[in-house]
Amino acid sequence: MKHVPDRLHPRTLEALPKTVARYAYPREKLKTGIVHLGLGAFVRAHMAAINEVTLHAHFDLRWGIVGVSLRQPDTRDALLEQDGLYTLSLRHTSASGEARQQLQVIGCLSQVLVAPEDPGKVIRLIAAVDTRIVSLTVTEKGYCHNPAQGTLQWEHPDIVHDLDHTQTPRSAIGFIVRGLQQRYLTHGLPLTLMSLDNLPSNGHVLSRLVLDFAQKIDPALAQWIEARCTFPNSMVDRIVPRTTEADRTNIDATLGLRDAWPVIAETFNQWIIEDKFVRERPAWALGGAQFVESAAAWETLKLRMVNGTHSAIAYLGSLAGWLTVDQAMSQPELVAFLDALMCEEIEPTLPELPSLDLAAYRQSLLVRFTNRALAHRTQQIAMDGSQKIPQRWLNTIRYCQTHQRLYPKLALGLAAWIQYLGGTDALGNKYKIQDPLANVLQTTLRHAEAAVLKGTDQTPTHLARQQVQALIGLQQIFSDLKDDTDLITAVAQQLVSLRTQGVVQTLSTHLSR
Repeated sequence: MKHVPDRLHPRTLEALPKTVARYAYPREKLKTGIVHLGLGAFVRAHMAAINEVTLHAHFDLRWGIVGVSLRQPDTRDALLEQDGLYTLSLRHTSASGEARQQLQVIGCLSQVLVAPEDPGKVIRLIAAVDTRIVSLTVTEKGYCHNPAQGTLQWEHPDIVHDLDHTQTPRSAIGFIVRGLQQRYLTHGLPLTLMSLDNLPSNGHVLSRLVLDFAQKIDPALAQWIEARCTFPNSMVDRIVPRTTEADRTNIDATLGLRDAWPVIAETFNQWIIEDKFVRERPAWALGGAQFVESAAAWETLKLRMVNGTHSAIAYLGSLAGWLTVDQAMSQPELVAFLDALMCEEIEPTLPELPSLDLAAYRQSLLVRFTNRALAHRTQQIAMDGSQKIPQRWLNTIRYCQTHQRLYPKLALGLAAWIQYLGGTDALGNKYKIQDPLANVLQTTLRHAEAAVLKGTDQTPTHLARQQVQALIGLQQIFSDLKDDTDLITAVAQQLVSLRTQGVVQTLSTHLSR
């Protein structure tokens, strides 16, 4: 009979190899200081890892984390038998090109809840006296807002539901407001609410959505939230690929124990956060967090340089059939293109950060993207483009237009996204478009193509222009750019090139100019 290894658990820690780091604080005494909504891999590899350093340094046990899965029970089910423990695998490529990893067992996740199973408990935790911080990683689409305008989608099914069902919310915004309402009606202690998602001015966005929702319920509640609670902006940067079965097998072999859901991350970890906490906060600076007066410039840097470039890799790489970021980065034409994209079209739009050497930062990004130990799939980054593009590319394009700068490489990124929506790469492999607006996007493209086929001009150039015009006409994505003829022309030109020459030749054409 095949031996099944024991599960990772507080009782089995002594069986771990000495090379695996683990917590040393009395975990059973942890209190819930942080309620986190959206318990995906990212927060477990980022904020929880930094929080772990704080707990080790001071044994300040007020800062245990309760993680809340807003939809699926899979994370809870995986970690339940492990009492919330999981392994963080930090991966890098050595100077000789070998993939290396460091393993650490994270202990500060004291409980995992599934919101639909007991929404009342989640509300009570948000309202609890000991809870000082509520944080979120729910991805761009989890805010139920229009990313181009930053306003709440009042017609969103979850928002409609949450306005009418006081005790059983579904959305992150609904849970937050109902929890704040209970705080307001009971002890009245304020709360810090902190978004870790890739949104410009993410704290301001969260504040606006929460206040708008609260205003609908009770204007006095909204007034209390605005006066008493804080919403610090933050910038978070760590590459966290999706965990695969191969990852689990590899980690289990090293642990000698079974971990149902470890997380993978690069060694680089950055967190810039405004020091606007209404009550106490953990000493996260010990784990590398930087507290600043304003995070705005850092947010812009991250969204445009890191996320904007990542999306370019994702769409161009997916189209070419390059499955992972490191595979895409092995293509010299793409590396040269990305370097030029950042240098020529993104860097001139960035606010001043006197402490930052932009040229060195750009080169460090290119090195981070080559990390083959991560095997970060391009399709993972390509998800939810309609929610990501407004903040990753469109504000950069607006700056270029305002300052009379050309942006052909950003236009190629948009063209690659449009071509990606076709669902087939250059090798003929089909893939599913994972986007909350997938049906709208693909229907828009089909209708534009059908209209062209009924007309007299059926050339590839005319088809590309009509499809680009139709997609850019989606105001929920492109807002004020929806009728921009210069943008339509620039993107259509790149789309024709992708369709007639392919990814590599199109990249080469850009580099020859």
